[in-house]
Amino acid sequence: MMILFQLRRYGFWGAMRAFFDILFTKLTLPQAKIIRRPFYIRNIGSIIGCKGMSAGPNLIMDVLSKDATLIIGDNLAVNHSVHIGAMSKVVIGNNVLMASRVYISDHSHGSYRMDGELNAPYIPPNERPLYSEEIKIGDNCWLGEGVCILPGVTIGAGSIIGALSVVNRDIPANSIAVGAPAKVIKQWDQETLCWKSVNES
Repeated sequence: MMILFQLRRYGFWGAMRAFFDILFTKLTLPQAKIIRRPFYIRNIGSIIGCKGMSAGPNLIMDVLSKDATLIIGDNLAVNHSVHIGAMSKVVIGNNVLMASRVYISDHSHGSYRMDGELNAPYIPPNERPLYSEEIKIGDNCWLGEGVCILPGVTIGAGSIIGALSVVNRDIPANSIAVGAPAKVIKQWDQETLCWKSVNES
């Protein structure tokens, strides 16, 4: 009965496409629910988890070194054109939702928090040494359209990152953060069961 409902919802050609998407998914990431084509996965290291994962088209997952790990919790749901890159470690919790064009990368060409000739502006960016720092995204987080998560960031469980935000510092649990760079504007108050602006007493 459920299969018939799905066929009606997608139509014949949509159902055929979904069938082949599921087939390719099971060959590539057997734990996942459906990864819609086209998708690109480069896994030199380890991809762990992905149980119940669903993704729109144009997903890119890059695990770029033999020591790199991408850990994906249960029921990750992502829209189209999401790019996740791991040079050391990226951890995504359970029940995370991502809108389209989200970019998550634990590495960059050069480190701009320290001195050193190899990071100088006259060195071509592609020749600067790769710098990497672990990213953690907690359970039940929601990342809006076009969000960018930079190296070394931890986003606490239950947090929401607004569209087009650039996250370059930690975001505490149960927070709403927006902007470039992203700043916390609201936090969940468990006593009143509502979101409160951070400037409210």
